[in-house]
Amino acid sequence: MRDIGDKSKDLRVVIIGGGPAGTACALASKRLAQGRRVDITIVEGKKFAQEQHFNQCVGVLSPPLPELLTTCLDVAFPSHLSRGEIEGYILHTGQETITLDGDMQPSTAVRRVQFDAYMLETAQERGIRVFSARAVDLEFHADRVVIYTENASLEADVVVGAFGLDEGTGALFARQTPYRPPQALSSVVTKYHPGSPLEEAAGRYIHAFLPDHPRIEFGAVTPKGNHLTINIAGRSVDAPMMQYFLSLPEVQGVLPNFAEAGKWNADDQQFFKGRFPCSLARCYYGDRYVMVGDAAGLVRTFKGKGVTSGILTGIRAAETILNAGITAEAFDAHYRLANRDILSDLPFGQFMRRATILFSRYHLLDPIVRAAHNDPSLHKGLFDAVSAHASYRDVMRNILKPRVVARIVREFVNVHV
Repeated sequence: MRDIGDKSKDLRVVIIGGGPAGTACALASKRLAQGRRVDITIVEGKKFAQEQHFNQCVGVLSPPLPELLTTCLDVAFPSHLSRGEIEGYILHTGQETITLDGDMQPSTAVRRVQFDAYMLETAQERGIRVFSARAVDLEFHADRVVIYTENASLEADVVVGAFGLDEGTGALFARQTPYRPPQALSSVVTKYHPGSPLEEAAGRYIHAFLPDHPRIEFGAVTPKGNHLTINIAGRSVDAPMMQYFLSLPEVQGVLPNFAEAGKWNADDQQFFKGRFPCSLARCYYGDRYVMVGDAAGLVRTFKGKGVTSGILTGIRAAETILNAGITAEAFDAHYRLANRDILSDLPFGQFMRRATILFSRYHLLDPIVRAAHNDPSLHKGLFDAVSAHASYRDVMRNILKPRVVARIVREFVNVHV
């Protein structure tokens, strides 16, 4: 292993993936260099500029993301990309509906491809090289990593995987290292243009749905400037499942003018499919490699704040590489420890996910929502769970207070008496 303990030695970092996690790692590495020569290259085959690529991420930027950008990366929050503020959530569970407002600053809706382009352009402006190609193979040697792309080969001291759930790139690492990608849920996304001022028609709330269909874990309708973004997620959701979701009366009830075919835009009813992680990846770091964001599975179970998690883990990977080293031992001692907030919350998130699926299938969420109307702790717990503003550990603490449990039990009893 090449010695990098001497901070005067050059360091070559190649980052595969130019999304928020990859650019955050690059920008943080640049800031942490402190006079040391650090050569940073981002390998990205997608074209974010001119919106030539569609990203299935809904694109809601929530606190503490603005602070992360300004404080840790010295990047201005892109308010100019805003498609409107998100003030809260409206949760739909079978027969019940509840408005969930919090006391934190509003989130900002953006088009993810525009945000990705902004971050990548910022990296380029700061002297970080962006190599426009796809990685096609890897070789790990005692003193370097060779990254083969469609156009040329690159050499690095360490390679960072910021490729999301791209199966091709994940397979490259799986062939050369013990890395195994995280388990994933499928997601289908579409758009709808209401044909009227959106703020008047749909407000500033995200509508979250927990339907009882066994293949749909959750769905959402999000206001995005001149249109609504509609998404569903589950183990095997597809176009027919999206059509089913759009046919639900409670969903059509929040889509202004949906029944009027003449109101549809030419871009409406185009479906896009993606995936997002629902477990931790195996061996997501080792000698000369480390995964960040979705590629590592270091995200909240219900995919809350995926952009924030990506940027946060990208920063933490850069701190480990520059300050601790590029061995498996360095990543184990520093990177894993830095992510203990995410790692320690994963079991609680998995429990909440399974409980939510079970309760929604058997129509047991309605009494919980009714109880939340009159119980501040339960209301806060639901808000934190939907918005991802708090850990699942804290959510469970709010929901499982004896007084709260007693209120929920009374609602269950009232239903069956």
